[in-house]
Amino acid sequence: MHLSFLGAAGQVTGSRFLVETDEATILVDCGMFQERSFLARNWEPSPVPPEAIDAVLLTHAHLDHCGLLPRLVADGFRGPIYATPPSIDLARIVLEDAGRIQEEDAAYKRRRHKREGRRGPHPEVPLYTAKEATEALRGFRITTFDRPLALPGGLEARYVDAGHILGAAMIVLTVPCGRETRRLVFSGDIGDWERPLMHDPTLLDHADAVVMESTYGDRDHPSRDDLLERLAATVRSTADAGGNVVIPTFAIDRAQELLYTLGILARDGRIPRLTVFLDSPMAINATTVYKRYARLLDEETRAMLAARTHPFQFPGLHFVRSAEESRSINSIRGSCIILAGSGMCTGGRVKHHLRHNIHRPESTILFSGYQARDTLGRRILEGEPEVRIHGRTYPVHARIERLDGISAHADRSGLLRWLRGFDRPPARVFLVHGEQAAAAALAEAAREHCGSITIPAYGDRVELFAG
Repeated sequence: MHLSFLGAAGQVTGSRFLVETDEATILVDCGMFQERSFLARNWEPSPVPPEAIDAVLLTHAHLDHCGLLPRLVADGFRGPIYATPPSIDLARIVLEDAGRIQEEDAAYKRRRHKREGRRGPHPEVPLYTAKEATEALRGFRITTFDRPLALPGGLEARYVDAGHILGAAMIVLTVPCGRETRRLVFSGDIGDWERPLMHDPTLLDHADAVVMESTYGDRDHPSRDDLLERLAATVRSTADAGGNVVIPTFAIDRAQELLYTLGILARDGRIPRLTVFLDSPMAINATTVYKRYARLLDEETRAMLAARTHPFQFPGLHFVRSAEESRSINSIRGSCIILAGSGMCTGGRVKHHLRHNIHRPESTILFSGYQARDTLGRRILEGEPEVRIHGRTYPVHARIERLDGISAHADRSGLLRWLRGFDRPPARVFLVHGEQAAAAALAEAAREHCGSITIPAYGDRVELFAG
């Protein structure tokens, strides 16, 4: 059996792993690359002929795990795409929104380049359209947690709760090897312990090989109490200065956890009464999915619902759907809190809010999630004095803050806790979904728990379970 690393290897995004046996070809995830230096990979032909792939196993519905599925289908893939029911519902929102954004961005580039009399470095056509995204959704097939899923070539998959976002799974792949079997685990994105909304990640008893995320492999998150106080202090000081708090927000999970956290602070009187705008139709739709699957959320959240205290609602919260209403936010006098996508500032409505606030010393740009290398969010967070947004350069005078701890990913301690959960150390561990420094730090810390740790590079192909 061979395992190829076709994404999320040496970088965080672009999750895509190929499993090949003599009788089956299985793709685990098919995600979009989001770092600017790797965007060209989204346009490259699939490294494996799409028609040769028997099935796709999707861990969860984040764009960097599912975002290239429409391209795969448009290029000839006709097999099933397996995912949990919440992941299918969320993927519909994510992919159709991504298709619309691709179309809008291409149209905007064409207009701007025509006005400027030049051509840009990237194609002025969409990577895929909203219609192609809808076509890809027809291939989805339901699988559920803790139920064996038979695959071609005698392989068997089992999805278990990753504790990351709603519906997110780790995939346990059982591979026949002569008269025996071997177990290959794909961790997907591992959730953090004791965080709001989601269950703790599942601990597994056995694996011969593990493909494991390492996003926060070099750091730990602050405590929940510290996080609440820092968020409250940031909101208070920005309101006192007369500015706005702009929070680039991932639509799935991060938006819901931010609403949950801001609701606690508002109900406890720890932040002033401000209007909070959730300016993201995708996040609003995703919140509806979270409500639909409330039975899958953790006990604390279900208890709030039973007590008729909704975790995603509080006084002053306003959902913004239309583009016109979104534009009107920037004409409001006084302070407010704006949650808008995309989370890494690579597109979406947050870029418009950045244009109106990033030059204002009284405003705060508050990052609450991981900012991949080469993204606009990363450049702002690393202190660039000016940034280019929508073809114009803006000075960065706003206060820039990072709120660690509101994360759907386990930190360094959580990753090690998950790895130590196996009854015996896996013989081989491959660290993915992390920048080099994070993966290297986690590898060093985990060496005593594993037989062999590898940090694969993009395109690497290794043999597993020979014979």
